[in-house]
Amino acid sequence: MKHVLATTLLFALGSAAFADDLHLINCGNGDAEMSKLEAKHVAAWEAETGHTVKIEFIPWGQCQHKATTLAASGNPASVAYMGSRVLKQLAANDMIVPIPMSDEALGTYSDAVISTAQFDGKTWGLPRAFSTKALYLNPALFEAAGLDMPNGPETFEQMLEASRAISERTDAKGYGMTAADGDSTTHQFLNWMYSNGGEVINADGEIVFNSKNNIETLRFYQQLAEFSQEGPLAYTRPKIRPLFAESQVAMYVEGGWGRRLAGDVKFKLAAIPAGPMGGHSTLLITDSLVVFKGTGHEEAAIDLVKFLTAPEQQTPFDISGGWTPLRIGPETDALIKEDASWKPFIDAIPTGGPEPLMEDYVAMQDIINEGIQGVVLGEISPEQAAEQIQERLEAIN
Repeated sequence: MKHVLATTLLFALGSAAFADDLHLINCGNGDAEMSKLEAKHVAAWEAETGHTVKIEFIPWGQCQHKATTLAASGNPASVAYMGSRVLKQLAANDMIVPIPMSDEALGTYSDAVISTAQFDGKTWGLPRAFSTKALYLNPALFEAAGLDMPNGPETFEQMLEASRAISERTDAKGYGMTAADGDSTTHQFLNWMYSNGGEVINADGEIVFNSKNNIETLRFYQQLAEFSQEGPLAYTRPKIRPLFAESQVAMYVEGGWGRRLAGDVKFKLAAIPAGPMGGHSTLLITDSLVVFKGTGHEEAAIDLVKFLTAPEQQTPFDISGGWTPLRIGPETDALIKEDASWKPFIDAIPTGGPEPLMEDYVAMQDIINEGIQGVVLGEISPEQAAEQIQERLEAIN
């Protein structure tokens, strides 16, 4: 009788677990076009599997904190939308599970994109939103400065030449530079660093910041600061946008969404200029859907994540959200044909680099920011900054 009761109880518990809603934490609100599209995709998955999904929208800036807090308290969500930069920390704290992927499925991504969610030979999340960067420029200010660069600066040298000319010959500054605390400063620098062939961490997991490439990039940044708006340490990237829209700076680096934020400026887009030791590149930033550990339905959650990020669901989601497409193929060719302004954002993907994955991403970011700020202010040399950043990153790696 005890055996029968135990079997009955186990069956009941298993049925209850299957019947329980999967909890999906998303950032933003449910009114966005991409959110409505995702809801349709979730409904299709529910119909196929018999599971149900409770989607919870939490404002940007709070959603990731809630997901990690719930996991730390032993009541994790099934799936959450997280910046890929935090995956290593989540995995180190045993909060998430890896997502098994076939070679065929991984092959639908470029190596540069899927690598943003991979380490230790495993895939810890599947990219859900993706951004690359390009150089926005104001042709009217180039013309006013007497510059003959119809396609914008191609190299670091031309970037400095244009910035100097605009700053000296017009009422505008050449470049909008971010050097405030927070992620904008590190992100913006990484665009230039990758365009000069630099790295923060190499393929073997070694810190390699103190390289000739990065010292050269810091030196370029120090020179560029001379022709940027006053007080760059007060500026994050969003604060640069109105300066560009009001023609107070002639150039800045932004994602595809910047096309909607340029005001009356008849802007042009160009690839981020190449450094003397590299080629045109970009920082690749992904946010991923991750599966939390300890819910009892991890397999179903993994299936949901794979369904939502499969090309037939992900591609229309990208388009509705205005994201850089996660996969390169016929759809991206058609997108460029329809809107040529997508070209610099898509062309840079194969040569782009990821956000460096470290367990303590915020500490890494603070260390790099402090070095950049010291260089921009002229307090330390590029060589000193690179050495200090190297030593401090090695200490936390």
